[in-house]
Amino acid sequence: MNPIDPKALFRLSVLGPLISRERLERGELQQLLRELASREYAIPGTRRHHLSEKTIQAWYYAWRAHKLDGLTPKPRADRGQSKLSAATQAAILAAKRDNPRRSLRQIRQLLEAAGTVARGSLARSTIHRLLQQHGLSRIAGSASLPEEKRSFVAATAGAIWYGDVMHGPRVPIGGKLAKSYLVSLFDDASRLLTHSAFCPGESALDIEGVLKQAVLKRGIPLKLVVDHGAAYRAESLQGICARLGIHLIHCRPYAPEGKGKLERWHRTCRDQFLSELDERHIASLDDLNARLWAWLEQVYHHSPHAGLDGISPLARYQQDLPRIRPLGPLAATLDALFRHRVSRLVRKDGTVSYQGKRFEVPFELSGQTVSLVVDPHTEVVIGVEDENGEAIGAATPLDALANVTRRRRQPDPADSSPPQKPASGPNLIELIYQQYYDRKGE
Repeated sequence: MNPIDPKALFRLSVLGPLISRERLERGELQQLLRELASREYAIPGTRRHHLSEKTIQAWYYAWRAHKLDGLTPKPRADRGQSKLSAATQAAILAAKRDNPRRSLRQIRQLLEAAGTVARGSLARSTIHRLLQQHGLSRIAGSASLPEEKRSFVAATAGAIWYGDVMHGPRVPIGGKLAKSYLVSLFDDASRLLTHSAFCPGESALDIEGVLKQAVLKRGIPLKLVVDHGAAYRAESLQGICARLGIHLIHCRPYAPEGKGKLERWHRTCRDQFLSELDERHIASLDDLNARLWAWLEQVYHHSPHAGLDGISPLARYQQDLPRIRPLGPLAATLDALFRHRVSRLVRKDGTVSYQGKRFEVPFELSGQTVSLVVDPHTEVVIGVEDENGEAIGAATPLDALANVTRRRRQPDPADSSPPQKPASGPNLIELIYQQYYDRKGE
């Protein structure tokens, strides 16, 4: 399975609110571009935190034309070079420094009016690259209007899922009491929990485990709305969503109103489940989850919901069963979609390490860096792949005792004779040897 470029995954996450729309009304594209450009991002490979409207718009049209391939960056042949004269470069930089609010268009118009460049000869992208090289590409200061917020509900079940984490009770984990975390995926239209589980942490791995169970039970959502935490921005989670065709959308930081219904579920869980929980019967996470799932399926999903005009979440969800996206052929490869790839250097003895254990891979890979394909939920190692995602061999647990009697591959007898040194000029040892014994024989 070919790896997805991290920059392409980042661009896909930025475009989530755009490409997840079935259709855009007149003027809505520019409104969404402005809103996305106002956000802060953890941009790979740079210290910048903002994107321009033009950049996001270019990514949007590239996605429409070529999907994920269109978001994969292509190297420029003239990278790091500028065809502008020194005088033109100096004029562009001076224009930006004099007024940091000047846009690319305004800078070009200023240089054309001053006669520095011929009209129509200077591309905006050329100006942008020059400003970017000097750290001046961001427009400083921007007017803003109060943001309009409106309540909404998804039209159908499966259209929007929300994901979030709530701190849970302390339970025995690994022989000692530790905090648990409730990871939940919640359907917007029906208020149904597609899957929810108490986990030992709130990492990307915990979230991916809940997502896997959710799609197995409830199909594939169109959108998954999550917060801006590091776990939700993990490359592995973004890759899984991309391959399943789920638009992963990150809420803006400090804007919890985007997931109000899920926050309401957390309150219901505390008031109705955790408040009634008898912790004397909880000896492990499994015990806690077994009671959570029984309560969800027997009580919560069948109870009339005030936000659904008295209909239960399960009944509302079942109304839209024909419109739910099933896994279909993806069911056969679901385990592979959730596997992780970790980079490993193959030792001289043909082994690699994972989670403190050693595995043997094809010996000819010794000294090479490979991708170890693992199921992180079961800690099972599947095999190794090359940089293009092609399988290049199996990975088996190291059995050092069996290797004592294991027959090893021997070199070809024709090549086993010691190499002959090529003829060369005078040798110091031979000259001294001859001179020494010649004198002794005199």
